[in-house]
Amino acid sequence: MCAVQIELVQSTFATVETIAEAAAELFYNRLFELDPSVRPMFSDDVTEQGRKLMATLKVAVNGLTKLDTIVPAVQQLGMRHQQLGIQDSHYDTVGAALLWTLEQGLGDAFTVDVHDAWAATYTLVADVMKAAAQEQAA
Repeated sequence: MCAVQIELVQSTFATVETIAEAAAELFYNRLFELDPSVRPMFSDDVTEQGRKLMATLKVAVNGLTKLDTIVPAVQQLGMRHQQLGIQDSHYDTVGAALLWTLEQGLGDAFTVDVHDAWAATYTLVADVMKAAAQEQAA
């Protein structure tokens, strides 16, 4: 990721944070629409799950300029998800739901460059999580 992409992600996340609860609700509704089979993997309290999602995103977004500081936490998250039965294919669905949510929340500010920056960010985080999960499973 380049500095411009990091800035795009950080600045647009600041906008999303102002609608965090609504964004989280949009995200989970879309996720369960895309893959209803994942619904049982989540608690019934989607509001609390949404808070956790936004907190995790905030840590990742704020750490993009110093990746070495967030990699251990992202690896731990990947290992925890592996224990919960999360499969590699689920990461694709989550990525699609995240990008859709950002598009809904940002409206016209969700440009091609913003899309690409967020896609790069999600891919980076998901790849670290999947690698940690695979290492743990081995």
